[in-house]
Amino acid sequence: MDWDALRIILALTLPLLGVLGILLARHWPNRREAVTLITASLLLLIVSSLLASVLGGARPTWTLGEIIPGIRVAFHVEPLGMLFATIATLLWPIASLYSIGYMRGNREGHQTRFYVFFALSIWATLGLAFSANLVTLFIFYEILTLSTYPLVTHKGDQAAQQGGRTYLGLLIATSIGLLLPAIVWTWALTGTTDFVPGGILAGTLEGPLLGLLLGLFMFGIGKAALMPLHRWLPAAMVAPTPVSALLHAVAVVKAGVFSILKVILYIFGIETLSGESWAEWLLYVASLTIILASLIALRQDNLKKRLAYSTVSQLAYVTLGAAILAPISAIGAAMHIAAHAFGKITLFFAAGAIYTAAHKTEISQLQGIGWRMPWTMGAFAIGALSMIGVPPAAGFLSKWYLLLGAFETDRILVVMVIILSTLLNAAYFLPILVRAFSPPDPAAPPAHHGEAPRPILIALTATATLTILLFFFHQIPLDLARAMVAD
Repeated sequence: MDWDALRIILALTLPLLGVLGILLARHWPNRREAVTLITASLLLLIVSSLLASVLGGARPTWTLGEIIPGIRVAFHVEPLGMLFATIATLLWPIASLYSIGYMRGNREGHQTRFYVFFALSIWATLGLAFSANLVTLFIFYEILTLSTYPLVTHKGDQAAQQGGRTYLGLLIATSIGLLLPAIVWTWALTGTTDFVPGGILAGTLEGPLLGLLLGLFMFGIGKAALMPLHRWLPAAMVAPTPVSALLHAVAVVKAGVFSILKVILYIFGIETLSGESWAEWLLYVASLTIILASLIALRQDNLKKRLAYSTVSQLAYVTLGAAILAPISAIGAAMHIAAHAFGKITLFFAAGAIYTAAHKTEISQLQGIGWRMPWTMGAFAIGALSMIGVPPAAGFLSKWYLLLGAFETDRILVVMVIILSTLLNAAYFLPILVRAFSPPDPAAPPAHHGEAPRPILIALTATATLTILLFFFHQIPLDLARAMVAD
């Protein structure tokens, strides 16, 4: 066994050891949280140590075992999976630090359970990121759904239970009812479920049947939140804010769009889909999702719900980049996974900071709050500008590559969609900032709060900084994205 394979094993084992450590330290909160932070930091070191090998052309592999002849649970670290795993492990220690401040600041119950399932979610994310085939991806996709369900229902009240039922019901129904049949059909056609550069379906299907298989995959991957199968995402906003950040930036939705991009590139192949008019529908569904979700976001007064519909819209950019079927737009899609991760987690961190310090949840309540919470709202501004696509925030880069792909393939509709959605992004984010930095309402009771607890401030400052740094120092994710389409 080579060193790279050993690092895959270590990366997939460490979160489980962290779960054990958290359980053993459950009676000592400081030790429990120290275990969480140490595990997250060690995992980042292990995963990032694979970067040089993957950028150098290596593709580390490890097979856990064979379920039946030809169906393996196996792991293969290619550039897209490396990008996703790096993002998730980079954000885990920051999200853990934030969670400590939030859970303590709001005196949340069942904190040990929270940290256990948070670690299990990261484990499932890594397994999915490193999956070598559709079967392995499906197994960890389902584990991710099940391990995040207790986080969504953490509060245990009626709203949490109802939101959890919607979350679990839609994600399980789409994966079992659509994604699993797509995987079985692919195996029946090709005799394999392995991810292969350029795809494995060339010459096996064409016309309506190819469009149908594409539909099973795209809607079966419900975590990508394509409309109309997006309702689970706003429903999950009943969860504590660290969970919302996990869902929107670190794990769940990123697992969805990662899976979509991986299926397009490594199962269908860009060339196979390029000549098929029956694959065009995905472009229009992604475009409609971008615009409709943005219009719905405009109408939301609840801050987390506005951010949730923003996420539905922003995720569709990744699907749109894949659907353009040009290598440069695929690069833009991969870059948007990174840009959205840093920007959106910053926005949710800020929303949680506002709730912790001021107990405010509605945008209409935020008049003048920026003067009492300048660090929080400053970070929110950076995240918002990234979502809009304003330099020097990272969101500009991914939108730029998506536009290049649209122009390269003469898709004027896509150009119009990106421009219109950018204007809509500005329309639902900028009024929040204007309200926050307006003079406080003289008729309102005087506010006596300041910023949120220090761990929360450190975390949101870190992610806001990463959002800016990714604009200036984007070579590693860009090299991984380029290697993804060059394989």
